[in-house]
Amino acid sequence: MKQITSSCTVLATLLLIVMTVPATASPLSRKDARQLERMAGQMLMIGFRGYDVNANSPIMLDIRERHLGGVILFDYDVALHKPERNIKNPQQVARLTQTLRDAAEVPLLVAVDQEGGRVQRLKARYGFAQTPSAQAIGATGDTRQALLAGEKIGAMLRGAGFNLDFAPVVDVNENPASPAIGAIGRSFSYRPDRVAAFAGEFINGLHAHGVLSCIKHFPGHGSAGSDSHLGVTDVTDTWKPEELTPYRTLIAQNRVDMIMTAHIFNAKLDPDHPATLSPRVINGLLRKQLGWQGVVVTDDLNMKAISTQYGFRETIRLAIAAGADMLLFGNNLSYDPRIAVRAMAVIRSLVEEGAVSMERIRESYGRIIKLKKNLIK
Repeated sequence: MKQITSSCTVLATLLLIVMTVPATASPLSRKDARQLERMAGQMLMIGFRGYDVNANSPIMLDIRERHLGGVILFDYDVALHKPERNIKNPQQVARLTQTLRDAAEVPLLVAVDQEGGRVQRLKARYGFAQTPSAQAIGATGDTRQALLAGEKIGAMLRGAGFNLDFAPVVDVNENPASPAIGAIGRSFSYRPDRVAAFAGEFINGLHAHGVLSCIKHFPGHGSAGSDSHLGVTDVTDTWKPEELTPYRTLIAQNRVDMIMTAHIFNAKLDPDHPATLSPRVINGLLRKQLGWQGVVVTDDLNMKAISTQYGFRETIRLAIAAGADMLLFGNNLSYDPRIAVRAMAVIRSLVEEGAVSMERIRESYGRIIKLKKNLIK
């Protein structure tokens, strides 16, 4: 995969920002404002419309001028109810991702949801190879099948210009009828240890082709009786501590690149906030108890479990305060070409007002830049 010239030098230089930006910056000097803009941009991952882009496309301006940290591609535009978004065929996708990566000074995370089974944005009808669902792979009882699936997907993603797969799902199949997980075959097993074993091999397969993984959905979506795309999902009475086992195991094995949060609400973990916006879940349970010190990315903040309950500004404030490092706006359930501009303005105002510290922004920025070093090996 083509990388930006002198990426190592760029990343080394940018890491100095983590050490030099003052912990408080209100009002911001011109220098501090520029540094905050660079850091805040890296904290955003945005979806966009189009099979191709040019220098004046909003997403290209976000990458070039606002230092966007990542993009996510889809094949279906939900807001328009059309199967016309970013993915037409392998050649077109490779050109698109190359153009996006070439616009970035810092290596750009180019992500897609390619789990296998029902959740595959790169589909056979667009000319891509298919892989079975996690459920089908887990049912074989053979972890080598997970490795082969990961390798197949990794090779395909690498060839198409992606460097991050929002997979594998490590939700335990507590409720086979769960509309977002069990009912559509996204879980490897009802056994936590088996989920960890199969997910670990899938990750190995991705890594064999230089593709980063993101395990999801922390702290466990497998017992949910509803879909957080559509509204509040409460697992207070169904979630089990055993759902943490895959995370605990994979973190201990040093196999994890990134972790995605779930928009589930569990009053036993946090009586006030869903996991994505909960400091008890992210900073407490995930970081302090399970020991994860890497990048945490939110699930899509446009999903109704969040967007119908919280305003745009409050969502960003709570997510950052909770410990999330990258804020994902799929920009697909609803669409706003200026969503990155708006999000960065919110982050700046939060810092200027003292609602979020510069130290907190620096912390996430450092994790993101450290992760991106793995893109240039």
